[in-house]
Amino acid sequence: MTNRDYYSKLGGLPPQTELLSSKAVFTTSYAVIPRTVMSDIVASLLPHWEGTRAWIISRPMTGFSETFSQYIVEVQPGGGSDRPEPNARAEAAIFVVEGETSIEFAGSDHALRAGSFAYIPAGSPWKLRNRGTAPVKFHWVRKAFQAVEGLEAPPAVFTHEDEHPISWMPDTGDRWGTTRFVDTSDVRYDMHLNIVTLEPGATIPFMETHVMEHGLYVLEGKAVYRLNQDWVEVEAGDYMWLRAFCPQACYAGGPGRFRYLLYKDVNRHTQLW
Repeated sequence: MTNRDYYSKLGGLPPQTELLSSKAVFTTSYAVIPRTVMSDIVASLLPHWEGTRAWIISRPMTGFSETFSQYIVEVQPGGGSDRPEPNARAEAAIFVVEGETSIEFAGSDHALRAGSFAYIPAGSPWKLRNRGTAPVKFHWVRKAFQAVEGLEAPPAVFTHEDEHPISWMPDTGDRWGTTRFVDTSDVRYDMHLNIVTLEPGATIPFMETHVMEHGLYVLEGKAVYRLNQDWVEVEAGDYMWLRAFCPQACYAGGPGRFRYLLYKDVNRHTQLW
């Protein structure tokens, strides 16, 4: 088992001596939500969840996220839900960053710990309980599944980062790579939740401009990210939303590696209005 470092320090309130300025920004092409704003007063309670609060860091709305919603969820010991998802169309991707919990799915209990990933198909009943003695924190991505006629629904996935070696990009000297929890050639899935790793000094060396929408949560390290026409410094705990076709690039200056959780919509035709 490899030691992992996933940022999970949330809540509290800044002191009265704190400066008001920050790198928080909301534009038509991207948004940056720094870790400093994820305080107690912006957390939400959820129906049918006990001992739980959530930071909703993206949601479908005009001029913002179009394909997904992303939460950071904190569940206290004994907390959880027997009715976690109110929308039968919603599929779920979960990544645990602190603590331990379990998901009951299809008659089986699946133990999850920091570094665990779960995918739950739309319309599937599931339950989540923290039966431990410490809080558990995880990212929960919700997306309305796009069914395709003649294509069977994707199966559930329960796995851990340790079971998936990094797939390094060619000709990068193993400095820029992606940990993939779902086979990228399996078109039954209409979204991916991956981990991108850049070693110190590595770059995304061109301005990516593409149809996939992104949610990026920095798990570890720091870097300078190019978002549209701006360079933005980001660090562990910061969140970025990138609209489809928003130009993007990255330079990971170090001193440690830079890693982020990456959502993207994939494997479907574009919607025609």
